[in-house]
Amino acid sequence: MSTETKEETLSEEQRNPTEGAENVVEGSNELETLQAELAALKDTYARVHADFDNIKKRLEREKYQALEYANEKFAKDLIPVVDSLGMAIGAAEIEAEPAVLLEKLKEGVELTMKQLLGVLEKHGVTPVDESEPFDPNVHNAVQRVDSPDHESGAIVNTFQKGYRYKERTLRDAMVVIAN
Repeated sequence: MSTETKEETLSEEQRNPTEGAENVVEGSNELETLQAELAALKDTYARVHADFDNIKKRLEREKYQALEYANEKFAKDLIPVVDSLGMAIGAAEIEAEPAVLLEKLKEGVELTMKQLLGVLEKHGVTPVDESEPFDPNVHNAVQRVDSPDHESGAIVNTFQKGYRYKERTLRDAMVVIAN
């Protein structure tokens, strides 16, 4: 074989051995770069995942606290009513004429009842209107009576008031209806 033929059969790498080494070095650098990027992405993923877990735990804790203390405002608003009842009990212990004492006690209880109904209304609890027509969703008919003054199915008397919380019925009103 002649030298020309040998050179033709030699690959590019064999003819320029330093060029092949450069390719290996470049490939090695590229591999190291990719490995560094992969490590950085894994680190970022781990941090984001840890942050997500922390946020998830914090939200769960806050949800639990919100449920645990949901009635705090309502309870704070009831404290003055309890104070009023305590004053009414204290007023019953003073020495006075029974008629005067009874009148003062009645007045104090009426004011306390008004205060309690105000707190309930503030928090969305309202009594069922007694003038409403009979509605089986909010009224419980416990008795039927003949009443010439009322048309059939009308509410004649209320035994026990009903209450709503916003749009939901908390307790049906116990009523007597006309035949």
